[in-house]
Amino acid sequence: MTERIVESSVDEVPEIPEILEKVLLFSLDRAKGKMEEGEDVVPFTSLAVKETLFMESHPGDDEQACFNLARHTVQNARGAEAYSFCYDGYVDLDTGMQDALIAEGGVPGADKGFAVGQLYTVEEDGTVSFESEPVYIGPAPNFMIALKPAGEYDDEEIDEKYLDDEEVENEDDGMSSDDAAEATEDAKTEED
Repeated sequence: MTERIVESSVDEVPEIPEILEKVLLFSLDRAKGKMEEGEDVVPFTSLAVKETLFMESHPGDDEQACFNLARHTVQNARGAEAYSFCYDGYVDLDTGMQDALIAEGGVPGADKGFAVGQLYTVEEDGTVSFESEPVYIGPAPNFMIALKPAGEYDDEEIDEKYLDDEEVENEDDGMSSDDAAEATEDAKTEED
């Protein structure tokens, strides 16, 4: 997926909610690991719901199909605290186009989301070299704009497919339920 455009005129990096930052960075690390193993990065979403991080791949025929599948999954995720949508793309820098893993995400009710990226280059022998640190790209759409904050849903309102699913760590995952619980709990502690 290389044609998605995230508008940016970054003067300074805004404050990103901690739970969202953790989900975005986890998604970038997971995609980076796949590339380092020689695998393709299929666009995927990560949803932080209570103590669990749910991941779902969104293969599509084109960029817009992947985007639409991800939006459909996230916009109905009642009870989720944050999400990311991660894919392999590129950013337009002053020096020209640069390949990047991109993670866009947001939190319930926020007007906009955030996009971060992990820049990389592909050597002639196919080896991928990543920049040492992720970068802030700019604002992005927030698929959770119409959702209430996670704590405002009672258990009956929360989509059961996320909370009753016994496959907490699916084959695509990479973040254990303990890691997700810790990330979620750390973010809650920071907010209090």
